[in-house]
Order: sequence, then structure tokens, then C-alpha cells
Amino acid sequence: MRGGSGKGSGAWTPRELVELAVQHDLAELEVEQGGTRIRVVRERSAQAGERAPRAAAPGAAGALPTEGLEPALEASLVKVEAPMVGTFYRAPGPDTAPFVSEGDLIKEGQVLCIIEAMKLMNEIESKLTGRVAKVLVENGQPVEFGQPLFLVEPRR
Repeated sequence: MRGGSGKGSGAWTPRELVELAVQHDLAELEVEQGGTRIRVVRERSAQAGERAPRAAAPGAAGALPTEGLEPALEASLVKVEAPMVGTFYRAPGPDTAPFVSEGDLIKEGQVLCIIEAMKLMNEIESKLTGRVAKVLVENGQPVEFGQPLFLVEPRR
């Protein structure tokens, strides 16, 4: 089976591998291409009769540190999630200002951060206009697919 973007290259992107694992309900998927090995491991949700899942580590996907936010505001916030596995960077370089900070107004299409995956820098853009209420990930930290990165208060 050849993969990847329908370009005939035979190369799989990390996102395609995750989607393939989810689509076929695979617990684990490992692919080696061009000397690079990619392994996707999915944790299954607990069902009746199964043991409960282990508690998430601090900063792991699903953990939303929202202390200090008003309950009414918290309910209206939109999560900006990582579209891929990689390393999260708030700024374009080590000695530059972050793309966004808490309290900043953002618009649709604005770059929020970079996720480095397989030595490629991927700019993550906002899909909405609003105000950054909370930055949930520290600079240089690894992130998982679907992990919340920011909480945004939507604006019209």
C-alpha cells in the first residue's frame, strides 16, 4: 500500500498516519520510509469491563489549566489544538518575541505558533478572530495531535 497525499511519492505525513490509525481503529502503526521510522500509538478509551485509563500527565492532551479564568468566560472559550505531533514554539526564533501572548487580539489566518515535525517548521494559523485568553503549552515542549495549545475568546 502506497501512501501520502495522492502525489505518488509513497511518503506518508504524520497527520495521514494518525488519520489512518483512527480510521481503521488501530492501536499501533509503525512505518519506515527513507531511513525515518514513524510510530503512532493510540490509547483506547475505557469501556465496560476494561480498566480505566491512567491519569493524564500535567500538560498532556486534554489537560486544560484554566485556573484564574471566570467560569462564564471559560465556558465560551475555543480550544486551538495541535494539528500534528511535534515541538511547540511560541516565536519564530530563540531571541524574538512570541507570535502571540495572553490578552492579544488575533484575527483569522494569523500565525499563532510553530510546530516542528520531522525537522519541518509548520506555522499554525488561527481559524478565528478573538482574544488569546490562555497559552497552554510552554515554549519548546513536545505536543500531541489534538492537544490544546491556546484558549481563545471568540470575537466578531
